[in-house]
Amino acid sequence: MELTANEKRLLKVLGDFGSADAETLADALATDAGAVVQWAHLAAGRGLVEVRREVHPEYHLTDEGRLYAEQGLPERQVIDSVDGDVPMSELSRHPLAKVAIGWMRKNGWISVSGGIAKKADAIHRTTDEIALAEIARGAQDIKDIGELKSRGLVTIHEEVRWIIEITPEGRRLLEEGIDLRSEIGTLTREQILTGSWQNELLRRYSLITPPRRIYPGKMHPYRHILNDVRDLLLEMGFTEFSGDIVQSAFWNFDALFQPQDHPAREMQDTFYLGITSPLPDGWEKIRDMHEHGGDTSSTGWGGSWDKTKAEASVLRTHSTALSIQHLAAHPEPPVKAFSLSRVYRRESIDPTHLAEFEQLEGIVMDEGVTFSHLLGFLKEFYLRMGFSDVRFRPAYFPYTEPSVEPEVWVDGHGWMELGGAGIFREEVTMPFGINHPVLAWGLGISRVAMLRLGLSDLRQLYKSDIDWIRNYPSYRRV
Repeated sequence: MELTANEKRLLKVLGDFGSADAETLADALATDAGAVVQWAHLAAGRGLVEVRREVHPEYHLTDEGRLYAEQGLPERQVIDSVDGDVPMSELSRHPLAKVAIGWMRKNGWISVSGGIAKKADAIHRTTDEIALAEIARGAQDIKDIGELKSRGLVTIHEEVRWIIEITPEGRRLLEEGIDLRSEIGTLTREQILTGSWQNELLRRYSLITPPRRIYPGKMHPYRHILNDVRDLLLEMGFTEFSGDIVQSAFWNFDALFQPQDHPAREMQDTFYLGITSPLPDGWEKIRDMHEHGGDTSSTGWGGSWDKTKAEASVLRTHSTALSIQHLAAHPEPPVKAFSLSRVYRRESIDPTHLAEFEQLEGIVMDEGVTFSHLLGFLKEFYLRMGFSDVRFRPAYFPYTEPSVEPEVWVDGHGWMELGGAGIFREEVTMPFGINHPVLAWGLGISRVAMLRLGLSDLRQLYKSDIDWIRNYPSYRRV
């Protein structure tokens, strides 16, 4: 049996003691108790020693506990001052009544009826009183300390002792003789050149025993996916844009031709803030578009457009609010840009819905681009993200026409919808002087990540689960 030098030293000392605690053995071996316990567990795995962990509690009175050990617990002091029946109003005037009355009732020392506290015939000694007295005199073998710890009268310190005992197999091996020569674990250049290593006792290593696992720093798998999405779109020739989390309702809704009575504007869907935002120059064109269609062929939504509603501030509900601002600042083609942004909605949180999530927003504006180009961009993106089957189904959005929802096939789940897309309506583009078709899409990247990482719950992406991060392989784009 191949033993380490430290296991041999431990067995040699245990041969004299038979059984001892780790501290005693550490003194004999000129080391620390932690090292002895480690060596003992190695030897225990070979059946040479037995290791027992014993926990001994130590009780110590707090300052308040020492005071009550001398004067008696509050309930004892108050009950001793009572003789027969007493009105609760009078009993409550005792300095310790606030603490004591509850305990006296719990102990059955008094009963209260009609505002009168009636003292019991027999006032027994409680577990708390017995334990308090024993701890005060230094006793440690106490079976029940009652409520003293929860009352802040006693602190408990647990002393852990490791008892190590040699087994018959260990004793037999010791009697056969153990080579206590020191082992070497590494060879020096000099030992190799001179050949002196052949006379050394080399430490043996087991290739069966796995080494201790090392956890290097690593990027969160979701961050990997977000970076891959960004890199992929940059490779496809897109540029990136961004914007503020807080947006005016004007940019979040009105500029996208969402009517002011649209359900998405209600409080249950949108986070409204208690501030207002100024409207940009030319906001009257958006007003006219809503009321009668402005200078387009549209008839608008009709009714009266409310400027104060447009000035309300919200946490952006979609990154399309950033797209229209980017287009307003760049009304001439070509434009090929994307935004990877977090958006916020008042959702009921469950495995597939969150109140905040990342959305990928894309826009392409150029002469002659068509709906077919839009489908091509989306299909190419999803194929590069590792989804082999992509299809589209008709959809409706207030600001695009025609509109589609892309779906991908996921084994075990079937077809899954991952966003919305379409061509911006003239009611969206014309007020900003945009005279060319604009392809636009908004895709839920958190759902893509959930599928790519094999998760069944979106919330896992945002949890501080260090074990999951450590054990999940670093994500690589297919």
